[in-house]
Amino acid sequence: MQRVRVSSQQVPVQKLGDSQMTLSPKFKLAAIQSRLLDPFVESELSLRGEPLIPGLPDDIALSCLLRLPVASHSATRSVCKRWYQLFANKERFFTRRKEIGFQDPWLFVFSFHKCTGKIQWNVLDLTHFSWHTIPSMPCIDKVCPHGFRSVSFPFEGSLFVCGGVVFDADCPLNLVMKFEVQKNSWTVMRKMITPRSFFASGVINGKIYVAGGNSTDLFELNSAEVMDPQKGIWHPIANMGTNMASYDAAVLNGKLLVTEGWFWPFYVVPRGQIYDPRTDNWENMADGLREGWTGSSVVIYGHLFVVTEHERTKLKVYDMNSDSWKTVDGPPLPEQICKPFSVNCCNSRIYVVGRNLHVAVGRILSLNGSEKNPSFLVQWQVIEAPEAFANLTPSSAQVLFA
Repeated sequence: MQRVRVSSQQVPVQKLGDSQMTLSPKFKLAAIQSRLLDPFVESELSLRGEPLIPGLPDDIALSCLLRLPVASHSATRSVCKRWYQLFANKERFFTRRKEIGFQDPWLFVFSFHKCTGKIQWNVLDLTHFSWHTIPSMPCIDKVCPHGFRSVSFPFEGSLFVCGGVVFDADCPLNLVMKFEVQKNSWTVMRKMITPRSFFASGVINGKIYVAGGNSTDLFELNSAEVMDPQKGIWHPIANMGTNMASYDAAVLNGKLLVTEGWFWPFYVVPRGQIYDPRTDNWENMADGLREGWTGSSVVIYGHLFVVTEHERTKLKVYDMNSDSWKTVDGPPLPEQICKPFSVNCCNSRIYVVGRNLHVAVGRILSLNGSEKNPSFLVQWQVIEAPEAFANLTPSSAQVLFA
């Protein structure tokens, strides 16, 4: 039951319409802000001839202002009433960007404070290299950040966070939360059929797939399910055939690849499963693929790349024809990027987020067009995070366009 604190201080009560009623400075400010956010005010100010930027037509000025990074909005909205109209309402700002056709990549990093365990999302604007935050997820406190899984629909500007586990209780969750960049808010979606943590996830043909993971008392699951975000309803799919938690997963050639992953010391050979939604069938992963999957993966140019965690953090790529892995030409991951890693990609670039949220951006170059013998080169650039992130550890990362 939620407790509500009631103040014992007695104050005079004024009736609506009482001519003696006055607004306190706090309420006056709220009333002014509410008035400024009224969409009719923007039209009114425009009709009065108040320009967005003196000397520029409004359409050109708006195109300039919509390029400003989110980190500067709190300062810029105090310039004038029309700027307040534009920058004080995130939904209106991103709606105008969408209308004009702007789509810039942002890296959403789910992280936690290594001392307090507090979870949060930090966003790196990959155009301006500036950071900002988004509202907190509507979930319970004291959850394990590594138990969640997140997937995204980059060009729709939305991401989904599923599952999770409560600290000290080994209690998996079936939560599903959706964040939309345009609205700058979270929505609680219909729950998964089965509570799970440390599971596989991926997006295939616009649908979200989850599989395996840990259940109550850390027993491993073999169940899997799918959700169409347009309908918001989860449906079971074929069982995996083996009970397993997931270290990493990827979508390649329309199939969901799930690996148990190598863990030090290497006592046992990892397991791996592949799901084909066209046949609703699971099959065992090829030996070379599962045994060489020693890190976090991305798919670029239709090939599976892995940032290795045991081989001098080199980048390697899987050759399906020979069922083997090849080292990508170029330097290893920069030393500033320390484990644990969170990895994602966009077009031909791979983003590796390390401890303290330093980010390595790797540009992947294809050296030849041969499908039988592909060859690649990686070039790294480091984006150092602010000192305020010194105690943050990444758990996952997603690229969205906004």
